[in-house]
Amino acid sequence: MSLVRRTLIPLAGLALLAAHVAVPGLAMAKEAVPPWACGPDGGGVSARGGFPDSRGTIREKDTGQVVHDMPASAKGKAPAAMTVSVPIFFHVITSGAAGNLTDAQLQGQVTQMNRAYSGFYGGPNTGFSFVLAGVDRTDNATWYASKSGGAEHAMKTALKTGGDNTMNVYTTSGGAYLGYAYLPEITDTAQAYLDGIVIDWRTVPGASDEYAGLYDEGDTLVHEAGHWLNLEHTFYGQCNKTGDFVADTPAEKSAAFGCQTGRDTCPAAGLDPIHNYMDYSDDPCLTEFTAGQSQRMKDAWLLYRA
Repeated sequence: MSLVRRTLIPLAGLALLAAHVAVPGLAMAKEAVPPWACGPDGGGVSARGGFPDSRGTIREKDTGQVVHDMPASAKGKAPAAMTVSVPIFFHVITSGAAGNLTDAQLQGQVTQMNRAYSGFYGGPNTGFSFVLAGVDRTDNATWYASKSGGAEHAMKTALKTGGDNTMNVYTTSGGAYLGYAYLPEITDTAQAYLDGIVIDWRTVPGASDEYAGLYDEGDTLVHEAGHWLNLEHTFYGQCNKTGDFVADTPAEKSAAFGCQTGRDTCPAAGLDPIHNYMDYSDDPCLTEFTAGQSQRMKDAWLLYRA
């Protein structure tokens, strides 16, 4: 598997499009979602976050969500041929000149999303594609700093655009993190306005040398979009039988960093999935989703976002 990766070529133009789901012969209504607060006795597990790499970089914050497997009635509902086009609306938050991403850089990020989710570097085509639906720009030093929940709430209350099918991406300093996202269960709560993704603007391709060779190829958003589509980390369940709720991702006891080829931390069959976008390897090491992850994302789309 080649780890020599990619020169992104920005695509011209902005497309203001609604999400389009092609599911021949299938109509699916939203189903009831279990309450977050049920805790371990109801099948929930504390959410992710707070894992630093060897350089001290903390990838994500713990959003406080409780993670559940999907209802049995929702699993396997999406047909293999289902395709989904997701509009991405970028909210570029700056502090003076800091964080001022160009339209070409944002389109380069969308290009990387499409490559990752189409299987361009490896793994199956997930059926998901992405279009740049719009950009707004706000100069706000407090929102850019991303140091408080209050700032996040104010920013998202003011800027969130579209419905549950629109991916709102807020580019800020990231605060202490590369990025974070909310799982789609949030769309059925009173805090649905928090739905979306926050990333450090310096992880966008071509934007900065801050994370050169580590986190500068656009895979932070690829990873966080996986959470937005209801994927968990490959190491989420460690070595237990439920793991990340996906059968074809080998069990993994802890997050992988760098590119630890041959790593094997659980007794079950299979090496750790260090090339999977839902692990914590460096961007040049990440190349694939699995068929099981693709199915889970499609099923979650029908349940929460369609």
